[in-house]
Amino acid sequence: MPVVLIAEELSPATVEALGPDFEIRYCNGADRAELLAAIPEADAILVRSATKVDAEALAAGRRLKVVARAGVGLDNVDVRAATMAGVMVVNAPTSNIVSAAELAVALMLAAARHVSPAHAALKNGEWKRSRYTGIELYEKTVGIVGLGRIGVLVAQRLSAFGMKVVAYDPYVQAGRAAQMGVRLVDLDTLLAEADFMSVHLPKTPETAGLIGAEQLAKAKSSLVLVNAARGGIVDETALYAALKEGRVAAAGLDVFAEEPCTDSPLFELENVVATPHLGASTDEAQEKAGIAVARSVRLALSGELVPDAVNVQGGVIAEDVRPGIPLTEKLGRVFTGLAGEVAQQVDVEVRGEITDYDVKVLELAALKGIFADIVEQQVSYVNAPLFAAERGMAVRLVADPESPDHRNLVTIRGTLADGSQVSVSGTLVGIGQRERLVEVNGFDVDLEPTAHLAFLTYGDRPGMVGTVGVILGDAGINIAGMQVSRQAPGGQALVALSVDTAIPADTLADIQHAIDAESVRAVNLV
Repeated sequence: MPVVLIAEELSPATVEALGPDFEIRYCNGADRAELLAAIPEADAILVRSATKVDAEALAAGRRLKVVARAGVGLDNVDVRAATMAGVMVVNAPTSNIVSAAELAVALMLAAARHVSPAHAALKNGEWKRSRYTGIELYEKTVGIVGLGRIGVLVAQRLSAFGMKVVAYDPYVQAGRAAQMGVRLVDLDTLLAEADFMSVHLPKTPETAGLIGAEQLAKAKSSLVLVNAARGGIVDETALYAALKEGRVAAAGLDVFAEEPCTDSPLFELENVVATPHLGASTDEAQEKAGIAVARSVRLALSGELVPDAVNVQGGVIAEDVRPGIPLTEKLGRVFTGLAGEVAQQVDVEVRGEITDYDVKVLELAALKGIFADIVEQQVSYVNAPLFAAERGMAVRLVADPESPDHRNLVTIRGTLADGSQVSVSGTLVGIGQRERLVEVNGFDVDLEPTAHLAFLTYGDRPGMVGTVGVILGDAGINIAGMQVSRQAPGGQALVALSVDTAIPADTLADIQHAIDAESVRAVNLV
């Protein structure tokens, strides 16, 4: 059974969602020695934020196929190293959006009404009603910086408070914002108009320090600023100065540039309410995250693409496309066997009814098959495009609804270094969706892609098929299926064979010599 390593405390629903098909093991991922001792036997590892899955851990995880982060951020996972190792990285991008949105609103209310200092004073025996007079949210303007999934939820909730909502997000169209009752503005306008501001952006090189001293100088002195997104988007030094000098009224913070953060000048200020990155810390969010990544692990370990994978191109696979994935992977391996080298350019052509759907997965399946017998590393949907890029292979996906001869057809066509071309086509036939090879290098065939195949190209003349049969018989190799195809009498001919066992190299050499073959290629799909 595949081994799933749970390296941090997760919701019990996570194990339930994994089901009975896996061996579940546990370790303390924060203990480096314990993690490195446990990970070599794991096919998948589930973590939260305390476990560092870096290049060293990935190298130790020789069987590892998927790293699952039960949450949104991936700061503790080396995604690039995982990609190079062919390891899928998945997270739960929507698991905590409600929890994060609700915390942002909670921080805004707490900052507006001085909940934190009033609470502390009362616990110290002080009754200070007049000191902690707050402000209402009703009929105030709130500026949402980042109108993504969480920003939209915050906007919806604050609209219910009777607030006017403006937003800054250069990647959102004004029409879409207007449909939500939000007026889209530039950042300077937002800063000038907002009584409250809530940040909901991912942290990138472009957003780091986005709200700094220059921006805070443009804000109202009554501004209440909330950051429950990512630390570092708001410049903490600039924010401290603005709060200290009364240029910003209050702040609610859940995230910090360096975490864990237990010693910040901001914590000394009464007009700051702060929490230790609790955005996803609800029972509901943890359960959703655990269930989501458990489902992703099940898909990944069964060889499927995963919608929440962050380092795999593609997405949800249509049911009509799914049966073509293993066929296309086999076509890729046959293509490599025929080419005998890495092609300079490869086209993955998909024709027929399935082009009504997203067929990007078939390009990935083709590349996975192409490199399966070329590189020493494990090849997956994750790293197959990297292998192509590293070797300078230009890859193109061609989709065409027209397919004159077959309901659906997948062709892998490539150009080699000498300018010659190699191609192989396949389709699925009948109710059982049986796999068939239907074209090889321009020759029509009809052959099941079994475990052991051979393709012989030679000048068409009598006796060649019998000669091949005799040589294979003498070698104790049974022919399971044979197709002979030619483009014209006396011209080039192709024999496509499926055999019960692999054909040894010396037997292939004997065949090539006996029939004066132009090309003899064997392909083993096991």
